[in-house]
Amino acid sequence: MAENKQSAEVVVSDVHKKIRAAFEVFDYELNNTVDAREIGTIICSLGCFPSQADIHDFIAEVEEDQTGYVHLDKFLPAMTKVLLENKFPPTPEDRVLQAFEVLDKDNKGYLEAEELTKYLTQEGEVFNQKEMDEMLFAFSDPEKNIIHYKDLICQLTFDTGK
Repeated sequence: MAENKQSAEVVVSDVHKKIRAAFEVFDYELNNTVDAREIGTIICSLGCFPSQADIHDFIAEVEEDQTGYVHLDKFLPAMTKVLLENKFPPTPEDRVLQAFEVLDKDNKGYLEAEELTKYLTQEGEVFNQKEMDEMLFAFSDPEKNIIHYKDLICQLTFDTGK
């Protein structure tokens, strides 16, 4: 029994270390506080994939009196719970591939940047222009202005080993 308790404490300790390390990257003032707008990025850097609504709800839970800032003291226990309960798991690679294949009506293995922009700025959880520009800069072939989605999927998905 004591061995199980020690094992659980080690897991929680490791989770706390990861959370603190991710949080500290955005703690520019070194005062255990980050801008609430960075929370989504921090959560994703910890291997979680929440929706925009999930991020909004999480921020509402941990933000300091609607100041636009989140303190580590509130973030750490809330994020620990998220990680231990596997609250925002990634979408499996095969489901992401299926989504791209539906969009790729001609089975070319790629989407044109203009086509992908249309889908991602008009459907579902839409991207703003800045997000689209950043994504296209990072993932499109600059000469052909296309996105080879199998390469993109490899970069965006996380193998959970399941």
